[in-house]
Amino acid sequence: MTEEPLEMRLSARGESRTIAVTMRTPGADFELASGFLFAEGIVTDRDDIVSISYCRDDDLPEEQLYNIVIVEVRDVSHIDLSLLQRHFHVSSACGVCGKSSLEAIELRGVRGVGDGPALTTAVITSLPDRLRESQRVFESTGGLHAAALFTATGEFIAVREDVGRHNAVDKLVGWCFLHGRLPLANEILMVSGRSSFEIAQKAVTAGIPVVCSVSAPSSLAVDVARRFGMTLIGFLRDNRFNVYAGRERFR
Repeated sequence: MTEEPLEMRLSARGESRTIAVTMRTPGADFELASGFLFAEGIVTDRDDIVSISYCRDDDLPEEQLYNIVIVEVRDVSHIDLSLLQRHFHVSSACGVCGKSSLEAIELRGVRGVGDGPALTTAVITSLPDRLRESQRVFESTGGLHAAALFTATGEFIAVREDVGRHNAVDKLVGWCFLHGRLPLANEILMVSGRSSFEIAQKAVTAGIPVVCSVSAPSSLAVDVARRFGMTLIGFLRDNRFNVYAGRERFR
């Protein structure tokens, strides 16, 4: 299992700023950067991004060539680049440190998720096995988190894996962002491990109405779900689960 740093740089108006450094499992780096920028409200539409590339600085050692991603954005009128001079330092364990306020999400213009799908117990209890079946890297390493997207009827859409649970969600949302699939108004997000504030925030920003995890959610994740109308399910295993918010979607 490989864990390496990824530096994300935002390029605009001829200048480049580092906006995040995260420890991640290499792979799907462009999706990771796109998902992170979308979750932070820096980009909101696919057309906001002009290009994504790895840094090709000749002075970089070879082992670092694929550890720096540069995202060139088209319009930065809504971005205060001076504020981005402070770096988001992101660990693989906890996500962006210090962003623990519900008001911070609302101030970025994020609103509640839509009505979403009607849920059935049979579909929800089938998701852990379907998640495990999709975890190809986990089967060989046993040490990666996963985030998978399913339809309301339990059909598998996509999965991403990473040493960091929030990175896996960023990769998955980034894939949807780059392919014009957002918002995810009728899909279900299933994550390994627990549902943290970071995961709930990223899900709400992507419009995801249902988030499930095999472990417990954090108290802040529950607060986010209740504030933004999301169904939050935890301890989803052995054909049982707890509903912490959004019970009304079960018919």
